[in-house]
Amino acid sequence: MSPTTPSTTPSTASPTTSPTTGPLTMDELAAVVARDIPAGSYVNLGIGRPTRVADHLPADSGIVLHTENGMLNMGPAAVGEQIDPDLTNAGKVPVTELPGASYFHHADSFAMMRGGHLDVCVLGAFQVSATGDLANWHTGAPDAIPAVGGAMDLAIGAKQVFVMMTLFDKQGRSKLVPECTYPLTGVGCVCRVYTDVAVIDVGPDGASVRETFGVTIDDLRDRLPVPLKAA
Repeated sequence: MSPTTPSTTPSTASPTTSPTTGPLTMDELAAVVARDIPAGSYVNLGIGRPTRVADHLPADSGIVLHTENGMLNMGPAAVGEQIDPDLTNAGKVPVTELPGASYFHHADSFAMMRGGHLDVCVLGAFQVSATGDLANWHTGAPDAIPAVGGAMDLAIGAKQVFVMMTLFDKQGRSKLVPECTYPLTGVGCVCRVYTDVAVIDVGPDGASVRETFGVTIDDLRDRLPVPLKAA
């Protein structure tokens, strides 16, 4: 799909916003995620918070956004007179289109996802394990509404999977866990977790903190149920 092969190493350029304290707002966190997506990548942004990343991508980045409902080269969220009810992302949020945008059937869209053509996907999560397992479609609660969508296809098909979430739930429990207790979306698929207080790499070697926002690594070690290393 791409005429060039983007680097598999996330960028370390300055974010659109430069937060020095934390916890971050979701827009500040979206800017941090956008900073780390390599130029020229083909990227899918999951429903919910990840869609905000589109609003922070530099215009000259060459990043092409894919939506599972059948669009390439999606732009930022639409506002005011830009809103076209027929032009939405997979979460039904009105969006803009960039020059060269194209549209296609769901089947073709999922073939792109499953065929390894996406460089990065950004997903939300209920839980992520220190080894990179992902649980983001169901909590297992009897009254919870499952929402699979294309998460399983993205988690396995994308070359890099980033998760964007708060580090703690409303009860103060860590969403970064030794082992997921919710139904799994994918095993060993997540490489990095972006949260309101820290960016943490995960994988076979465990969890490594890359940067923090308003807390120290020792603060996190006191609260998290997983060992943390400094990246």
